[in-house]
Amino acid sequence: MNSNKRAAKLVGVLFILAAVTAVIGLLLYDPILNGPDYLINGSEHANQVVVGALMELILVASAVGTATTMFPILRKYNETIALWHVCFRFLEAIIITIGVISVLSLLTLSREFVAAGAPDTASFQASGTVLKAIHDWTFMLGPLFMLGINTMMYSYIFYKTKLVPRFISVLGITGSTLVFIYGLLVMFGVIQQISVWSLLSLPVAANEMILAVWLIVKGFNESVLASLSAKKVVSN
Repeated sequence: MNSNKRAAKLVGVLFILAAVTAVIGLLLYDPILNGPDYLINGSEHANQVVVGALMELILVASAVGTATTMFPILRKYNETIALWHVCFRFLEAIIITIGVISVLSLLTLSREFVAAGAPDTASFQASGTVLKAIHDWTFMLGPLFMLGINTMMYSYIFYKTKLVPRFISVLGITGSTLVFIYGLLVMFGVIQQISVWSLLSLPVAANEMILAVWLIVKGFNESVLASLSAKKVVSN
């Protein structure tokens, strides 16, 4: 019981840490990702950009941490889905890491641009456009597309087992569906990612925060865990 409570608290803390570092990282990236003078501003705010990258790396570690910590819990109901969840969460982490690399590469480009004095602006702009495009695609595929798949898998198990209250799992299923559709619409160019349509990602964000607080305060339903463990022993 104590190990289950510790696991629940850890998952809750990691969800909150992932959300906070994601927001901070995006805000710190502003000088190098936004505005026409990003090649100059990036170099001038190099330390800020690097700290933003560190925030996203903490996000990556937190995301992987939630999946690996929940795996022993989720596998009690369905080991296949639990394993898929870990694999897809790792894939999400890899995509985000590629985005971090693109931003740091853009920072190097910015430094080279400033050091060159009077460079061939067109060639630097072309390279910068490619690196920004890589970040934009990873920003869509990780926090939207893959997040929708991951959230759906653990929310489905929560709904079927009642490891957490049904309203949380229903919010997770609803939020994951909306953010997945949102990701598809952005992928096909139907809508812009940074627009009023961003509201479609709010339910999944709310689910993560509500789930995090519940797990820290209440933990998983111990009677359900005991029942699942008993069934697992019998089936083996």
